[in-house]
Amino acid sequence: MSDDVARTARARAIKDYAIIGDGRSAALIASDGTLEWLCWPSFESPSLFAALLDSERGGCFSLQPSGTFRCERAYVDETNVLQTTFYTDDGGVLRLTDAMPVASEREKRRGGPWPEHWILRRVECLAGEVELAWRFDLQPDYGRQRPHVRHCNALGIAFEFGAHVCILRSDLPLRMPPKGETVVAGTTTLTAGEQGDVALVYAHRHPAAIPSLGERATATLERTLRWWQDFSSACGYHGPYRREVVRSALALRLLTYAPSGAIIAAPTTSLPEALGGVRNWDYRYCWLRDAALTLTALYAMGNVDEAGAFFHWLMHSTQLTRPRLQVLYNVYGEAHVPEAPVEHLRGFADSRPVRVGNAAHDQFQLDVYGVVVEAAYQFVQQGGRLDRATGRMLVGFGKTVCRCWQEPDDGIWEIRSDRQHHTYSKVLAWAALDRLLRLHEQGHVRAPVGRFNAQREAIRAAVETRGYNEQLGSYVATFDGETLDASLLELWRYGYVRADAPRMIATRKRIYEHLGRDGMLDRYPASVDDGLPPGEGAFGICSFWGVSCLAAQGEVAEATRLFEGLLAHANEVGLYAEELDPTSGAHLGNFPQAFTHLGLIDAALALRNAQGEGAGG
Repeated sequence: MSDDVARTARARAIKDYAIIGDGRSAALIASDGTLEWLCWPSFESPSLFAALLDSERGGCFSLQPSGTFRCERAYVDETNVLQTTFYTDDGGVLRLTDAMPVASEREKRRGGPWPEHWILRRVECLAGEVELAWRFDLQPDYGRQRPHVRHCNALGIAFEFGAHVCILRSDLPLRMPPKGETVVAGTTTLTAGEQGDVALVYAHRHPAAIPSLGERATATLERTLRWWQDFSSACGYHGPYRREVVRSALALRLLTYAPSGAIIAAPTTSLPEALGGVRNWDYRYCWLRDAALTLTALYAMGNVDEAGAFFHWLMHSTQLTRPRLQVLYNVYGEAHVPEAPVEHLRGFADSRPVRVGNAAHDQFQLDVYGVVVEAAYQFVQQGGRLDRATGRMLVGFGKTVCRCWQEPDDGIWEIRSDRQHHTYSKVLAWAALDRLLRLHEQGHVRAPVGRFNAQREAIRAAVETRGYNEQLGSYVATFDGETLDASLLELWRYGYVRADAPRMIATRKRIYEHLGRDGMLDRYPASVDDGLPPGEGAFGICSFWGVSCLAAQGEVAEATRLFEGLLAHANEVGLYAEELDPTSGAHLGNFPQAFTHLGLIDAALALRNAQGEGAGG
């Protein structure tokens, strides 16, 4: 259970949220049970509720006691079903259970009408008497559309906007809003032992499948719990910190678009990297830079089907833009996601602009070639097979690397200033050619060995002479530069250098000296001109990279100390944003962040391996 959360008028913190989802979309629910973010039908669709970004214009769906209360929340066992328990001042206890129902296709067919997109919210009075207050304020398209409200008798209340409809149904009393208004609000009193269900259903054009409530809703919740518990029990990781690893796996599953296998970076847009700042980005897309780490995590946890689906999405998406690779794609594999501000929203904690889309899709990031080829290499090592077309495509990426590796790029952090020769990018170019040569040796592709080998050695020579600063005693962020970058902690992972090589050990030490803050790591120094005003937190993934590097270098005690320090910064339901403020512990950036949870899993694996513990399953 959580620490007590007092009901106050204070602004939300990013860590106040939890997530529910069904593998197609996700909702964020605040610590007081208010649903404040939901996009349907897909992660990147325009919002239906966006109080997360503007409490007045965004819309929300609250279910809570009408008086003062304190509350606790937790996920049910190892699932993504959320429960919030309210304790009123006069002894009443109310439990709110939130889920986006999921089930096997067979169970869906047996269970009656199963909407494509829906949320089930159940309230139960556990003790005393509680007056329940609710407010349903649907604000489609980031608050830019006004729904038409229509009563559908026993089916509930329909909210129509364009070709879309949302239907609110409950076995508790529902009152139509006054004429000309769209907000459903009211109160009802529950006594110990009483419960009620509220279902919200979305459909694009009619007809919509309307779920049954009561006993049918109970069966739906049971199926959903069983589905998530089956997922968790199938997790093949049985080393230290299993609870945290499984929670991260559950978070990643929520960020997976099941129809394609794509995994988005986060389900939100424009949560700020510094409160009141402008570093507010739309992360509801799939970044190639996460691909290799994603496959490592999925395979290590025994999620072979998910790993295969993700790899096939990766190959499908990159085929559409070959021979050049895009930085990011949407869940369907489309590469064009133009960035634009949503001017009328205030932004989280008045952090503007609110952005939709992401201009990074137009950047040139050399490292993505190495990541994609590394993902293919991992897929093959796990028993996967490459068809001829995929093999030719991968070799084509290698040829692109040969042509482009000497060009400056925007780098892994998507710097919005001038392009530079980033050392990490060059090493990933080296990795692309190295893995293609290995795949050639194993008979999986037919590569121009002489050309790839010559260019691979040329890249190494350039990195060792221009990407390593003798005076500083470290690899550096850019060729002939003097600044550090946390991505350099990853050079050992791709086999470019041994983790315990003197240059790698020295680099790790310099990075902690220059970028470390209370056991956490910044991406790069605040003095670096990245095209934006300065100000951001320590990066979660970088901090976990540091743990993995330390573990690989045999510094297990220090790695463990830092890892447990990072675990203490999760919110009370085990989730992380993109960044952490080392001083206050505040979460910053989009939430929950796949990259951070991938880093946690990777660090736990590194510690297990360093301690010599077996996988156990």
